[in-house]
Amino acid sequence: MWSGDQLDLDAYLARIGYDGPVGEDGELRADLETLYAVHRAHVGAITFENLDVLLGRPVELGVKALEDKLVHGRRGGYCYEQNSLLAAALERVGFEVSGRGARNRTRGDSLLAVTHAVLVVTVEGEPWLCDAGFGHQGPREPVPLARPGAEVVQGEWTYAVREEDEGILALSMLRDGTWRDLYAFSPQRYHPVDYVLLNHYSSSHPRSVFVGRIVVQQPGDRVHHPVRRALVGREFTRLFADGRVERRCVDPDELLPLLDREFGLRLSGRDAEELVRINRAGD
Repeated sequence: MWSGDQLDLDAYLARIGYDGPVGEDGELRADLETLYAVHRAHVGAITFENLDVLLGRPVELGVKALEDKLVHGRRGGYCYEQNSLLAAALERVGFEVSGRGARNRTRGDSLLAVTHAVLVVTVEGEPWLCDAGFGHQGPREPVPLARPGAEVVQGEWTYAVREEDEGILALSMLRDGTWRDLYAFSPQRYHPVDYVLLNHYSSSHPRSVFVGRIVVQQPGDRVHHPVRRALVGREFTRLFADGRVERRCVDPDELLPLLDREFGLRLSGRDAEELVRINRAGD
């Protein structure tokens, strides 16, 4: 379903710096330990970003296009790109992967459309939420779905999945002693073709949060960047596990060095110039 047979798995594993378990035959096993290792490495290595949307380019979801951009080009992407690539890699390893469509709940009580793509991976009959594309608040590791209400500690961060009416599952994050919903999704399966449609809205509709402003985020990793980071428009945010939030405005002249230093993103000369021009045009 996810065209995993077309993915250069070795190149992908090198890109994410995979250092998890490997079988005696040199192949990855479709077990829980491997799922954790791949998910953690992917989230830590590939930045969430919408720069192609801002530069007016189409966002392609074909496996080869994703490989060219996120793997060989060492760029990042947003949820449809991130989770489509992760799904292809997991499918190639031998995991059972299906998609879901989620509603963002981080923007107050408004009922938002389904615009977020997540994955459900089944290991030994148990479903796990996998999501490499929710930006700086997203989980770094898989979250179990078979035990609603159970608290899941990931480093200094804690998550839980709550079951609601009609089989709806909501992912929450504990911040400053308060549980905050991130998103919710139904049991309905989504396929790659569904993400093509959602991707079109997110990359082109004038009301999309990804159109007209920079969105670059990283949930970090425990060793190098324990602090979660986000750049939205010109506001750079650091999110700490104890609830503290630091915000500051980024000058257009500082944009490219910050993208490199904080997010590991380096653009070509022409793209870099255009991005700064767009950012400066906001004055």
